[in-house]
Amino acid sequence: MENTEIKADGVSADPTTASESATNAELDQARIERDGLRVERDELRDLLLRRQAEFDNFRKRTERERVELSQYASMDVVGELVPILDDFERALAADSGSPEYARGVQMIYQRMSESLKKTGLEPIDTTGKAFDPHLHQAIERVETTDTPENTVIGEFQRGYNFKGKLLRPSMVRVAVLPPAAASRADSRILKI
Repeated sequence: MENTEIKADGVSADPTTASESATNAELDQARIERDGLRVERDELRDLLLRRQAEFDNFRKRTERERVELSQYASMDVVGELVPILDDFERALAADSGSPEYARGVQMIYQRMSESLKKTGLEPIDTTGKAFDPHLHQAIERVETTDTPENTVIGEFQRGYNFKGKLLRPSMVRVAVLPPAAASRADSRILKI
């Protein structure tokens, strides 16, 4: 049997038991503190990873914007030159009376057109194509049964893309079915 004396106040008189309970309390306190530090460390690590990802995304976005800016910086200048191309096309279509004058205008037009193509200007092909509201601006709708509905049948003003982006939409004339033909087409659709 153990020989442990108990004092009158109920506390063990054995000094090793008192020091063990104090050590256990300190251990428990150290474990709680350790667990709290682990949680804080994990939160800080997560915050660091998030900040690194945000910075990486910021860096990529600014690099992409810088490349886009340098790539499309000349877009405004080219947009200002496009009406001059239109003027040359009108001058070539008009009767000048002098073949040398017409040849000179043609040479200037070709040289300017080729220079702008090298910078990224691309004319939009329209006649005979399906109407696309992203590329075309319908100026006139012509009732006809000769061409399929919503087909571009004429161009008032040429449209252009610049390095794949729309610079100016084409102003076009679009074919539509006459009301009688449209109702017949609707009745065929309903019968099927």
